[in-house]
Amino acid sequence: MIEVAKRLHTVEEYYFSKKLREVGLLIASGKPIINLGIGSPDLQPPQKVVDAITASFNNPVAHKYQSYQGLPELREAMSAFYKNHFSVSVNAANEILPLMGSKEGIMHISMAYLNEGDEVLIPNPGYPTYQSVTQLVGAKGVLYNLDAANNWMPNLEVLEKQDLSNVKLMWVNYPHMPTGAAPTETVFKELVAFGKRHNILIVNDNPYSFVLNDNPKSILSVDGAKEVCLELNSLSKTFNMAGWRVGMVLGNSGHISNILKVKSNMDSGMFYGIQKGAVEALKCSKMWFVTLNSVYKRRRDLVWQLAEALNCTYDKNATGMFVWAKLPAYLKSEEFIDVVLKENHIFITPGTIFGSQGEGYIRFSLCASTEILEEAIARVK
Repeated sequence: MIEVAKRLHTVEEYYFSKKLREVGLLIASGKPIINLGIGSPDLQPPQKVVDAITASFNNPVAHKYQSYQGLPELREAMSAFYKNHFSVSVNAANEILPLMGSKEGIMHISMAYLNEGDEVLIPNPGYPTYQSVTQLVGAKGVLYNLDAANNWMPNLEVLEKQDLSNVKLMWVNYPHMPTGAAPTETVFKELVAFGKRHNILIVNDNPYSFVLNDNPKSILSVDGAKEVCLELNSLSKTFNMAGWRVGMVLGNSGHISNILKVKSNMDSGMFYGIQKGAVEALKCSKMWFVTLNSVYKRRRDLVWQLAEALNCTYDKNATGMFVWAKLPAYLKSEEFIDVVLKENHIFITPGTIFGSQGEGYIRFSLCASTEILEEAIARVK
């Protein structure tokens, strides 16, 4: 028997990969399951995006290998997008690298900067991929706890009491997933200063900037941030293009060059038509966001009703395409969602998949129509 690599012993199959098989079996058996677990946008991309990829098919270069750095016009569109929406200047020639989704950027950055045994600061609760990728490259994840009392912001005073000598990288994610906490006016400045003091690369994962958020922010807007910071962003949630797999990493030219060394050995460029569609998406006016968020606001109102019907509480100031809800004190997250799945045929994400600090919480996705959400409310009531 051929043994698997030791690195596979450090990670498990992604929670949703396993749980959705269970949900799929229930559906196959005739159960009318409502899935409020996954943040996969169900709305359509802008029509001009679809038109652009369709028009690209007959271009003579469409089916050839593409540049590892993406089309120049795509990088220019990404640069203009950051200038228009974040007031951040990024050189399209060497400070932006298009990605096949920002998730691959987590791996590329980790491979570019982490040696075996290096330590990585990982938010708890936070996106599970930060931990799994850290383990896959042989580094050591060091969890830093976030809680509602501090609005899910990192407590840097507590962190600085720890031994940070082996810490190479820190993952942050604002607006935060899963809680929806938006960054304060000072948190990015404090993180940049923290990175400089301890020679730590700070990476802000920023795919939820525009969903139910009127004040998008970038860590790169802080003076001197490019010295110690990278930012990941994505078109998945902002433009309903999750399956297209278009993301980006932004930072100084040295960091981008290092990441490119990894990426250029991992793929052979993004499909031409997808890049052309992405260019059109990035040119959308602010009316696109207004229209998108009007839909999500109606859905969020219904999810709030659903949360209340389940005796949960929530923060009305949270942003993003999820509702993070607190269970009554005596309930456990995974037990609770299993009961709701069995009795009401509704799948909700338990907070514990995001870390131990998620115990006692559940997460609802807004990626379901008002009709489906109304049906979910009726089932619970």
